Order: sequence, then structure tokens, then C-alpha cells
Amino acid sequence: MITSRPGAQRALIALVQVLTLAVWFSASAVVPALRSSWHISETASVWLTASVQLGFVAGAVTSTALNLADRIRAHSLMSVCAMLSAACTAVFALAVDGLAAAVPLRFLTGVFLAGVYPVGMKLTGSWAPPSRRGLAFGVMIGALTLGSALPHLIRGLGDLPWRAVMGTSAGCALLGAVVALSLVREGPQFASGAPPAPHPRYAIDMFRRRGPRLVNLGYFGHMWELYALWTWLPAFLAAGTALSGTDVSLLAFAAIGIAGVAGCLLGGWAADRFGRPRAAFTALVVSGLCCLASPLFFTAPPPAVIALVVVWGAAVIADSGVFSTSLSEVADPRYVGTALTAQTAIGFALTVVTIQLVPVLAGVTGWRWAFLLLAPGPLIGALAMRAFGRPTT
Repeated sequence: MITSRPGAQRALIALVQVLTLAVWFSASAVVPALRSSWHISETASVWLTASVQLGFVAGAVTSTALNLADRIRAHSLMSVCAMLSAACTAVFALAVDGLAAAVPLRFLTGVFLAGVYPVGMKLTGSWAPPSRRGLAFGVMIGALTLGSALPHLIRGLGDLPWRAVMGTSAGCALLGAVVALSLVREGPQFASGAPPAPHPRYAIDMFRRRGPRLVNLGYFGHMWELYALWTWLPAFLAAGTALSGTDVSLLAFAAIGIAGVAGCLLGGWAADRFGRPRAAFTALVVSGLCCLASPLFFTAPPPAVIALVVVWGAAVIADSGVFSTSLSEVADPRYVGTALTAQTAIGFALTVVTIQLVPVLAGVTGWRWAFLLLAPGPLIGALAMRAFGRPTT
């Protein structure tokens, strides 16, 4: 039976995100096994993650141009896209034996995830009044974080073969599609009667307004850091500590998943309690300081490394829901889905750059210094959100 209770609907939307986003880093979590099995270099293996990011950007740009998130029933769009992302991952698990087939499948996975993550944000906002929207988005982004880290947990707990990890992730996404189709519905907050007229230029028009422009700039600085850290944290840990492969996977899950969820909840609560700009500014400053401190912890004792990555894992994602919340409040209510999708499209395009550059820098300077490349992102984002918090004259 479909429930119309806001809390239950937000929980269901979060569950769909956890289950479906498991396919995002499913290949990244098994890169060591794939490199050994397929005899590919570290540089080539980057495309197992970068192709998903590029696919997401392509899907998000298409959705933005066609206003799909505002013109199609959101739960139906999310369910179909979750099902297709599961299918791509299942084919990878069952039939792929090299990069030639893997990269296109990962690209398509990203395309379909563009119909899951931004749509989930719109659905969450539709069930959350402005006074509670910060925490609601924090829960949703926490679900995304937990789902993204789930393959590390799957691999770390059972040390499964890579095909089993990929297959399990695909099964999770399929279950997410079923939940979205059968139980999730759109709430009343953004209801405006008939679907809006197509407006492919809205993604450009919103940057002409001060509020959306500064919020997006803050988000772009955040994204410069986020996915490169998530992608390469296991490599950084393995290069700098004496942890075994299983320990690295579990610590990566703890930092990205457990600490990340805690950070999302804290960031959402702080956004409602202290205001969106202050919450985002604080998280950006803390994560930026972690970037700068990372070389000092590279060969530190394991307890110190654990402390750093737990704080970093919480801070780096704590502001993500704050940007979504802020944009949903300053964008045209008729095109909230389009605005959120455009925001993520540009943000994820930036992640492709940093995901590619971090291992290049590591090859030149070593992994100790590689994450310094990420520090300018949170700095620029913090300045933008500080400006966003100032009243206009």
C-alpha cells in the first residue's frame, strides 16, 4: 500500500538511493582485481570511474534540455533509470572481459543514474517543507553516500570475486527500481498543476540571478574535491600505510559511507538550525583543511590516519545537501528538477577532470602530495557561500 506520509516517503526515496547508487562505484571497488585479471594499467583503469561520470553528465544534460525531471512522473523516471543501470551492471558482471566493453557499459550506467540521483532530490524536496528541507536533503545525500560506498563493504566483508561484487550491486539497484515504482510518489511542495512548458534555456537563465549563481559556484567547488577523494582514497591509504587490501576497503567504507552519512545528517541539521550559507561554509573549510593536511598523515600511525579520513569523509559530503536545499529555494519552482539536474551535470563534469588529474599528479610527486590538487575547490566554494550569506544592497 502506497503511503502519503512525508516521513515514510522520504525514507523510501532514501532507500532507493542507497540501493541504486551501489552500481556507481561497483567497478571502482574492484579495480585491483580487474587490473590483475585484465592486465591494464592504473591510468587505463581510471576510465572505469571517469566513464560513469561522463555518462552521468551526458544523461543530466539531456534531461536538463528536455526538462524531463519536471515533465515526467518522477517516480516512474527514477524506477526505469534504476532498472536500466542495474541491467548495465549485470551485463558487466556476467559477460565483460576487458575495457573495450566495460567502458561503454559504465558510460551507460552513468547516463541512467542521471535519472535517479537528481530526480531523488526533487522527490525529497517535494515531501519536505522549507523549515525541514535541510535535514531532509541531508538524509537523501547520506543515502547516496552510503549507496556509493556499499561496494567497498560488499568486497571488504567477504573478499568476493569481482563478478560477485558487481552482480550484488546490480541486484541492489534492481530492488531499488521495484521500490521506486511500487511505493514512491511525488509530494505536494512543488505541485503546480499541469507540467510546465519546455524551457531548455532555464539552465542558462538561472545563472543570471545572484542566488542560484553563488549556490552553484559553491557546489562546483565542493564537487572538485568530492568524487576524486572517493575514487582515490583507497589508493592513497594503500600507498601510505601498512593496511592490507581488506582493511583499506573497510576503512574506505567507514570514511565514505558511515562518516559520510553522519556528515550529511549533521550538515542538514546545521543548515536548518544555523542557515544554509554558514553550514556549507564550515564544511568546506574543514574539508579544505583536510586536503592541506593529507601529506602530514600519509605515513602516520593507523589511528591518526583513521581520524583524518573519518573527519574528512564527514566534512567532504556534509555540505552537498545544503547546496541542493539552497538551489531548490532560490530556483523557479516550476523548474526545480531542471535546476537540480543542471547543477549536478556541471558538477559531475568537473569530477571527470579531478579524477583524471589526481593519479597523474601521484605519478609525478607520489600519492603523498596528490590530494593537494583538490584544495582549491573547497576554498572557492567557501568564498562563494560566504558571499551568498551576505544580504544584497
